[in-house]
Amino acid sequence: MTASLRLAVFDVDGTLIDSQHNIVAAMTLAYQANGLPVPGPDAIRHIIGLSLPEAVSTLSPELEPERHGAITQGYKDAFFALRSRPGHTEPLFPGVLASLDRLESDGWLLGIATGKSRRGLDAMLERHGLTGRFVTRQTADGNPGKPHPAMVLRAMDEAGAEPGATVMIGDTTYDMQMGRAAGACAAGVAWGYHSTADLWTAGAQTVVETWRGMASALSSLLE
Repeated sequence: MTASLRLAVFDVDGTLIDSQHNIVAAMTLAYQANGLPVPGPDAIRHIIGLSLPEAVSTLSPELEPERHGAITQGYKDAFFALRSRPGHTEPLFPGVLASLDRLESDGWLLGIATGKSRRGLDAMLERHGLTGRFVTRQTADGNPGKPHPAMVLRAMDEAGAEPGATVMIGDTTYDMQMGRAAGACAAGVAWGYHSTADLWTAGAQTVVETWRGMASALSSLLE
């Protein structure tokens, strides 16, 4: 590994893109398709970031595994249908592209660690013209879900970065816990789906208020 390398590993949902409406809609449809009471929007938003099976089991721990499987499949079907509609949108948060450009010009390597599937991540990156921007892309396929540190550990290994020169950036407590468990720094973002108070409690070492302040916040964290 090379000590001079700096790696910024980003969560996706709630950090890079605002996808809550589609996630809440797809989960609602999945529960309805299975004839089950629908969790409230706040409960659904709170599990964003977990892998899909973990999200469903967290929402409905009282259900048997086969019901979890049915809801998971229902979510996949619903999300694919929603994504195929002409009006589908999961916009980048304001300032994302300019901040990624700034980080790269400052010498940072960029990575991703997300609860999305590889197919879902690839579709998102292509839609926003981000394919090729990230040197490592870790998904729920083939990795334990957050907050297990495996995705960040693998990202560091692929990028050749040391834990002390790596920052995990995300909007949920799962991201903060994952980053710290991997020995990396953890930066929360204030515009996502978990409260800033929860991010601090989960181990955030800084909370970035806007994407415009991302590059300076990450550099300050490693000083």
